[in-house]
Amino acid sequence: MGPHPAVAAIRLAVRRVLHDILTEHSRTTDALAPDTRRATSYEIPHMSLPLAPRVTSTGAAPAAHGTAREPSYALPGRAPQAPQRTTPHERPPSPLVLVACSGGADSMALASALAFEAPKLGIRAGGITVDHGLQPGSDLRAEEVVLRMRELGLEPVESIAVTVGRSGGPEAAARDARYAALDDAAVRHGAIAVLLGHTRDDQAETVLLGLARGSGIRSLSGMAAVSGAGGRYRRPFLGLDRQTARKACMVQSLPVWDDPHNADPAYTRSRLRQEGLPALEKALGKGVVEALARTAQLSRDDADALDAWAGQAEAAVRDATGLLECAKLYALPPAVRRRILRRAAIEAGAPAGALFARHIEEVDRLITGWRGQGAINLPGKVVAQRQGGRLVIRQG
Repeated sequence: MGPHPAVAAIRLAVRRVLHDILTEHSRTTDALAPDTRRATSYEIPHMSLPLAPRVTSTGAAPAAHGTAREPSYALPGRAPQAPQRTTPHERPPSPLVLVACSGGADSMALASALAFEAPKLGIRAGGITVDHGLQPGSDLRAEEVVLRMRELGLEPVESIAVTVGRSGGPEAAARDARYAALDDAAVRHGAIAVLLGHTRDDQAETVLLGLARGSGIRSLSGMAAVSGAGGRYRRPFLGLDRQTARKACMVQSLPVWDDPHNADPAYTRSRLRQEGLPALEKALGKGVVEALARTAQLSRDDADALDAWAGQAEAAVRDATGLLECAKLYALPPAVRRRILRRAAIEAGAPAGALFARHIEEVDRLITGWRGQGAINLPGKVVAQRQGGRLVIRQG
């Protein structure tokens, strides 16, 4: 008798992502050091890989773990280096994949699936929990999560305390602090990927939040299945609903923690989760979450295509000195033109997170509605102005 359908679903989702990670990792290591190909154990014929020693919860690890033979991966701020050469009879170090685990149902289900699937593919599996320090006793909660991950067989595991700032609001500040901690952990441990437990429900909420901001098709595309520097972050559960993850925890007797912030109406996403989506389902019927998640994927495909078009068109609208020519910009479709303007503003120093659609619309009017208006002030002390048929975007 096989596992419960919910458990089978989460394991299958993780297995597929791990195969993708291994395939990409194998290609990268082969490209960096072709002469070590015979020594690698990451080939995936017929979706089957040899086993590698599993790290125990007590800290026992393969000899290569944590030694100078650990390969250096292409991570932010570090130049990629060729893996240490091994002899034909020496097994190379196993790659490490981390799971970001808060202790909630989604991330605990993900941690359990990673712990089950990773050893089958010769992957070391570890876990990170981030203590945001926003609730009394959060440090004790983080230590409990560490213990639970060790009980699953994950190693290394770590709790990281962060200081949450105020920039962009509490939710955005907490997210920025969390990702900075995960980036740092991935670099320190040499992990090739970090798994995140976002579900289809989270995706639907993200699409609605983007729609409310009126930020354009990129916001409607929601969260990417693969994101971050070098594709570090992977979201295996974007095709699964929240109830599947919770059911998988229940049938495996995994204790989960329900963050009170998820039900706190002070947070926009919490209000949307508790009030907005249920109201939509009541008015429109079941299937709203699935439809919003499908919209995200379609929007992402369109946004990616437009981004590629803008990247190709940008060189053609610049003069010999690199300035943007207004007449050539005017001839482009608005969606392509605005992408070029946004990219130019970011390159000039405008923070991407603070650059909104209204800013780009103001700059766009220098192209499409020129009446001699003055310079446009953008975030990051960046100024855009029209001079002699050219658009100049620079630090003010």
